[in-house]
Amino acid sequence: MFLPALVALPAAPALARQIPRINDVFGGYPDQLEVTSTRNTTGAATSDLLRVTENSGVCETTPGVYQASGYGNISSTESLWFWFFEARSNPDTAPLTLWLNGGPGSSSMVGLFDEHGPCRLNNDSTALDYNPYSWNNVSNMIYLDQPVGVGFSYGDETVGTSQEAAADVWTFIQIFLNDTRFSQYQENEFAIWTESYGGHYGPTFAAYFLEQNDAIANGSISGIPINLKYLGVGDGLTDPLSQYPGYLEYAASNPYHPTASDSEIENATTAWNETGGCKDQITACYDGGSEDTCSAAQYYCNDNILSALSGDYDVYYILATDPDAYPPDPTDFLNNSTLMAQIGAEATWQETNDNVYTNFADTGDWMRNSRPDLEYVIDAGVRTIVFDGDADYILNFKGVEAMVAALQTNFSAEFDQLEFTNWTVAGEQAGLYKNAGTFSYVRIYGAGHEVAAYEWGNLARGQVALEMFSQIMSNSSVSST
Repeated sequence: MFLPALVALPAAPALARQIPRINDVFGGYPDQLEVTSTRNTTGAATSDLLRVTENSGVCETTPGVYQASGYGNISSTESLWFWFFEARSNPDTAPLTLWLNGGPGSSSMVGLFDEHGPCRLNNDSTALDYNPYSWNNVSNMIYLDQPVGVGFSYGDETVGTSQEAAADVWTFIQIFLNDTRFSQYQENEFAIWTESYGGHYGPTFAAYFLEQNDAIANGSISGIPINLKYLGVGDGLTDPLSQYPGYLEYAASNPYHPTASDSEIENATTAWNETGGCKDQITACYDGGSEDTCSAAQYYCNDNILSALSGDYDVYYILATDPDAYPPDPTDFLNNSTLMAQIGAEATWQETNDNVYTNFADTGDWMRNSRPDLEYVIDAGVRTIVFDGDADYILNFKGVEAMVAALQTNFSAEFDQLEFTNWTVAGEQAGLYKNAGTFSYVRIYGAGHEVAAYEWGNLARGQVALEMFSQIMSNSSVSST
């Protein structure tokens, strides 16, 4: 326990998770959603581009391992919150990894405290426990709350597309690496890892970074080239047209139990196939559809397919009924005034910002296709892994594997000819994988939506996820241990 003053905090309810449930529809359209235009903040943007609290003593307690938290001011009215952790081993030469949670509009503090950060929030949401399977075992880590308004970030909440978000994150990384406290990492290998709506964020951001590097190289812009070497996308929404039939398949047949009745699956199948149904609406969105067309597709498909087939089970972990009390909700913990002062947080923390979610829903970004960006990044030589927990419904492996099968890359022909191989970690079966060139896919047994939050068999919580992360970040394909 690292913060004795927080012991008396009451137990918090289950985490709302990364995809808002509006009018009983996961990923619904917020026609009636009440949003606000301001955030409760205690600070304001200053002339300092990076405002940092160093070595707060919160979360990372390994002796000698540096941490910093604070804000990057990407404009005079926009501040993005970050939390940086130095690698526990060889930080000077270790890669630098940017972690992003999804939503759209959800905080990356979920990844930090529930998944793979140096500490974990314990199950009654009152204290932090040391995490021996933290991803900063092998990489320097940045957990970033984006777009503006998400988590501890605050300011003008105008971002409504993955492309707009990419530009802001590029600006933040430029500010971060220009700061003398972090400039030593300018030439280190760089990675983007993300999940959920990160199926859009990861490919879009990585493609944007590569394009910006090209622009720096040809002199059309100035900046620090980012040495992007790795991309990881977990349980992600990338290509809705390929992925939405996965709900029909997963609801009927998955490794655990059906999530819906035969009649519910039949009705959802009709909603997919009928003229003007989900398939037609996503196709219209892909074919240059307007914002309204794509927004309508999001609402129709999530109402009639995604939510309609979820049953009584937690959509993020179907071995639990809805709602699952795990992972714990960090809301009360993170909004404790003592903690906020220690880490330099200036805004009330919220797991998902409704304003940001609404901005994205209004543009129809959800139903846009990010697969071309993913293909571009893979073919550019960025080592890429797509992974999925087999107990996750909301972005299930049936849909994700259909997206992977639809990829058209330099490695796709080889990948398609391969059979899945059993993946063992410490001698225990942990999943299935395929590798082709610098692309890998892994289906992980027993994991829900937040893959690193779960344990399997005799393996410890987070052990499988760290093994996967470590292999990719050492520029290796997935292999058994």
